[in-house]
Amino acid sequence: MKTNTIVNVGLVCAGLTAAAAPAVAQIGEDPPERVVVTASLLGAVRSDLLGSSATILNPIELENRQTRIVSDILRDVPGVAVNRMGPVGQFTQVRLRGAEGNHTLALIDGMKVSDPFAGEFDFGTLLADEVARVEVLRGEQSALYGSDAIGGVIHYITLTGAEAPGIRARAEGGSFGTANTALRVAGVTGGLDYSFNGAFNHTDGTIDNVGGERKLRSETLAASGKLIYSFAPNFRVKAQGRYTVLRSDSNEQDFNYPPGPTYGLEIDGNGHFKSTSWYGLTGLEFEGAGGHWRNSLTVQFADLERNAFGGPFTPADVRSSGNKGGRTKATFVTSFDFGTMEVAHKLTGAVAWEEETYQNTDPTGFADTTERRGVTYGFVGQYDLTLNNRFALSAAGRFDDNSNFDDDFTYRVQASYLFDGGFRLHAATGTGVKAPGVYELFGYMPPPGGFISNPDLKPEKSQGWEAGLEVTFLDGMAIGDVTYFNSTLEDEIVIEYIGQFFDAHPYNAAVNSPRDGVETSLSVRIAQQWRIDASYTYLHSEENGLPKVRRPENIASLNIAWRSMSDMFGANLTVRYNGEQKDFQFTPLGSDRITLDSYTLVNFGADCKINERWQVYGRVENIFDTDYQEVFSFLSPGRGVYAGLRASLQ
Repeated sequence: MKTNTIVNVGLVCAGLTAAAAPAVAQIGEDPPERVVVTASLLGAVRSDLLGSSATILNPIELENRQTRIVSDILRDVPGVAVNRMGPVGQFTQVRLRGAEGNHTLALIDGMKVSDPFAGEFDFGTLLADEVARVEVLRGEQSALYGSDAIGGVIHYITLTGAEAPGIRARAEGGSFGTANTALRVAGVTGGLDYSFNGAFNHTDGTIDNVGGERKLRSETLAASGKLIYSFAPNFRVKAQGRYTVLRSDSNEQDFNYPPGPTYGLEIDGNGHFKSTSWYGLTGLEFEGAGGHWRNSLTVQFADLERNAFGGPFTPADVRSSGNKGGRTKATFVTSFDFGTMEVAHKLTGAVAWEEETYQNTDPTGFADTTERRGVTYGFVGQYDLTLNNRFALSAAGRFDDNSNFDDDFTYRVQASYLFDGGFRLHAATGTGVKAPGVYELFGYMPPPGGFISNPDLKPEKSQGWEAGLEVTFLDGMAIGDVTYFNSTLEDEIVIEYIGQFFDAHPYNAAVNSPRDGVETSLSVRIAQQWRIDASYTYLHSEENGLPKVRRPENIASLNIAWRSMSDMFGANLTVRYNGEQKDFQFTPLGSDRITLDSYTLVNFGADCKINERWQVYGRVENIFDTDYQEVFSFLSPGRGVYAGLRASLQ
């Protein structure tokens, strides 16, 4: 949804299964950097047979770049734009290929983690665990995943006990009163595979507005566990869960009347907010016919709550707003593969039931606090063909029956062909949808100054295609890719503010919003000593003939990692460029589009192994203390220096 003012590849080394949607490839099926789990509802797809564009961030990348907030390393992925509203702990959006933030489907270990009430996932709450990987599958993916997957899918995966056994821990501190810790305990005993992860981040914060004096303190705690028990080689049960709590200070935007010089800008306030998230999943997996027939039944839930305290007219310790969101989802997936090594077929079918609940818990008495709900039934079919491990074709379709708006059909077709000499052509086309949110369908507050519902809204729908060339050279040590993409968003839900009290009213725009661009990437591995990763994205996106906001035309990154021959020392240099981008500046008469300056951030990190168990490390972020804004009037942190200690017990 976009707000307008009118008056104014290969993936996963994962273990047994990833969830209601993706199942993770078994160790030994393919090397960790050869399969993409998120590209299939059950099983995995080799990266050199995948038509869609995908990027894998393996545990070594997260460790080399000393990633603590997952959204930071996403800045290195082609086609990705990240916008955080100031300091660490504040709301963070991730956009794929110029789509909206709520057009990105977020998964953690196969669990859908978007907030049903807000309609999207706050990536600022996702701390990096000690051993994890990230897959980013770009392009319309609703044929497999339903609503939200217009721009693509971001899947964060913690490794199983079989993949990364032992005890690992880290502790670090540094600038802005930062303290960060993480602990992982994992292994296999008998038929039980177990892994438990915990992470904590505290910061005294930084000032987020020009002329401000208040530093925004935040604390985030995340804990997760994953259990897989194998009764037999072809029969498993699993249970997993994740808990996250974030407490962060917050300021306010000046909308006071009569308007002053700071009207519409971020100013110091007295507020804070607390959000808690619970996610869980249980499942059964069974294979028959010698492993050719695979089945997965999963049930997952999400329970999220957010409360804000303080505000322009509220004491700091008094709750001023709140909301709740819940989700229960059951999915059955079955697949059957047949054929020969030269000609391989795979048929996949899935049935899903999903219920979401939403409730505004506003304590003022002015807002609608009725609990609302919506139910969706999804039916998926997918066919995959592989010829001589060179040519691959995949076609998928999905029909969604929703209780609150029109039913929808989405599709995706993709193909890949590997030539001699290391050249590979890949292409894909498909559609994506985003369901209307609770605000749009049911409203928030009656006029004057309210949010008026529109129960006749249609889902937003995107149709797009991509085509690219991948080249493998230097005896397989280097892979480069260039991909062109083109998408058009139809029935975009926009907000108009009408009348003297600026009542908000959503509607489906009559004008389509086009997006197209070019993504390039290069990965080079030289023995065990050097890892070089570079990416560049050009994006052109429009809405009513004007550039979309918070989407730079040009984004680039470079990462160079070095490891000594003895494996005792290591270093990593990261350079990230964010080009000029548009944003909104609110005025007493509405809003104006302004241009945010481009910026370049340089980070450097190094580590030293004391012995096989202990390692010291440190990093400098934003070495040149660059002043920059990712969202208009919200200041981002300056230079930060951090140091820590890591232990690993196998």
